[in-house]
Amino acid sequence: MSSEERFIAGLRKLVHAPGARSLTDDAAVLEFGGEALILTHDAMVEGIHFRAGQDPADVAWKLVATNISDLAAKGAEPVGVLLGYQLAADDAAFLKGLGEALDHFGAPLLGGDTVGSAGPQTLGLTALGRATYRPVPSRAGARPGDNLWLTGSLGAAMLAFEALFAGSDADTLAYRRPGARLREGQRLAPLVTAMMDVSDGLLLDARRMALASSVTIDIATAQVPIATPENRRQDALRWGDDYELLFTLPAGSSPPVPATRIGTVMDLLAVPLLCDGEDAGSTALGFEHGTSNEPEH
Repeated sequence: MSSEERFIAGLRKLVHAPGARSLTDDAAVLEFGGEALILTHDAMVEGIHFRAGQDPADVAWKLVATNISDLAAKGAEPVGVLLGYQLAADDAAFLKGLGEALDHFGAPLLGGDTVGSAGPQTLGLTALGRATYRPVPSRAGARPGDNLWLTGSLGAAMLAFEALFAGSDADTLAYRRPGARLREGQRLAPLVTAMMDVSDGLLLDARRMALASSVTIDIATAQVPIATPENRRQDALRWGDDYELLFTLPAGSSPPVPATRIGTVMDLLAVPLLCDGEDAGSTALGFEHGTSNEPEH
């Protein structure tokens, strides 16, 4: 168990509100009369989630996109964001990128806080959304017999990251300015049994879905669409930063958005995640804080 997992396990002992969903989901869900408010918060740290010297406008965009992607996994539409910002050398560029991202995703700035520090820059953003369908999808609804589906393909962000920091002239937009599947999430919300976004790597996130749902998920790795050469398939399944939607549907159902069936849901076996029928293990499946193989994204 990573230090991140141990800490979250400790936090779960403090959780009593049902809206927290036992800290096993992408976001909190607070019911207000006939509405459901979706809340999510992500942080980014210089040297872990972005490199020193990276364009602050791109950093701002990604900070917004990662949070909006969590709203997409709930089938929500953005209401606004709260920013936690550590002042840095090029605040103007950050503001430019922030404005571009907020306009793109339709998420107005509602407030936040600023701090000064000499250490590595740390940024945080809280996104608020309105659920477009009730009950709000969660990671925990996958059922034996369901099929596992994925929007888009994996690995483009990994290749873009490598090109960006190798000084290549290849397209790096997938890493610098990722999207979020808001429209797809809203269309899928009434149909899925479980849904989450792929942010930390397909294998790690699928394992999280399986654990939350108390099932075993078997991924057919050759069926997963990848944007990389075939010899990088295993890297693409683990690297993360793709922000596609991973979801389950009952057998015989087809999604109303472009997606690929990549696996099946089974009764809980000895392990929560299989790849091609074999135990996928529990380590080195994706991006986790507090592990010896923590990558720099």
